[in-house]
Amino acid sequence: MPIDIDGLSFEELLDLNQRVVAQAHIEMMQFNLGQQVSFEHQGGRMLATLVKYNRKTVTVVTDNGQRWNILPHLLSPVKDTGSADPHRPAKARKKKWLR
Repeated sequence: MPIDIDGLSFEELLDLNQRVVAQAHIEMMQFNLGQQVSFEHQGGRMLATLVKYNRKTVTVVTDNGQRWNILPHLLSPVKDTGSADPHRPAKARKKKWLR
């Protein structure tokens, strides 16, 4: 049922805003900074990395450098695949990183 916000008092509008912000906070805390996520865009899925929590949205950056502010309920986590080469063990990747 839609709410007629024009008929709400200032205090009721503040309460409504606090509820929206609280719900967004709960949803965004399901994700971590640096986490790979995906979202729907023009009929396809976009892959991105979560880089910032905002008041009602999160900021993500796609592989091609585009920045998006997205409502957290529109995001899906992406399973961590570890490395581009699935045949190379994690220990070998770590050693190379530390050199």
